[in-house]
Amino acid sequence: MITSKKLLKHKKVSHGFFNKNGGVSNGIYKSLNCGFGSKDKKNKIIENLKIVKKKIGNTSKNIFLLHQVHSNKFIFINKNFKLKKKKIKADAVITDQQKLPIAVLTADCVPILLYDNKKNMIGAIHAGWKGAFKGIIKNVINFMVKKGCKKKNIIAAIGPCISLNNYNVKANFKKEFLKKDRKNRNFFSNKKNMIYFDLPNYVKTQLKLNKITNIDMKNIDTFTKKNNFFSARQALRSKHDDYGRNISIIMIN
Repeated sequence: MITSKKLLKHKKVSHGFFNKNGGVSNGIYKSLNCGFGSKDKKNKIIENLKIVKKKIGNTSKNIFLLHQVHSNKFIFINKNFKLKKKKIKADAVITDQQKLPIAVLTADCVPILLYDNKKNMIGAIHAGWKGAFKGIIKNVINFMVKKGCKKKNIIAAIGPCISLNNYNVKANFKKEFLKKDRKNRNFFSNKKNMIYFDLPNYVKTQLKLNKITNIDMKNIDTFTKKNNFFSARQALRSKHDDYGRNISIIMIN
């Protein structure tokens, strides 16, 4: 489990960015696969989530997960929120409830954990390029501010994700970003006739543009095998037909 130094300073929250280690899954899902969207055995995923929950806080409620769809949609869980059996389609979750661990799943995309230490509100964002491009970060921060958070009090921890060196994209991809903002060219580089995209720094810039300055960026590449994270791109390279998901989690104690 990897943690953020900035979040660790605050005893009112527990958090963690988990890699493959410490679970019960086998084969290409070995071992801490937390993604119901994968073809792994459901009972193994349930067991893995129990392991994660125990690490975060054994007395907590069940981990709240979304059905992630690469959107700019989020949900807010307050005391009146009715938990449904069917997962909600969204890519971020915000809550002010204690003992409710909220989490996002990734396999190269960027997990962002947010905490306002004065308002005692947390958020978890799944920021793939689509969600980041569509403005999920702005939407979440604006909502937190609407609920009484102050941008100067929000800590943002950017978890492990794919790095610039391993994220090659097509020309049309770059074109879309440049059409939106010419300054986005700063997030692209060319190497051996290939175009590469800097997703983590694009995400970091989105936070800064929304006046979030207290940022902790882990700079750990999920694609690099020795880091031992699930990676969709690495699975594709290895010709696997599926891949596991890493979990990033935060909870108000």
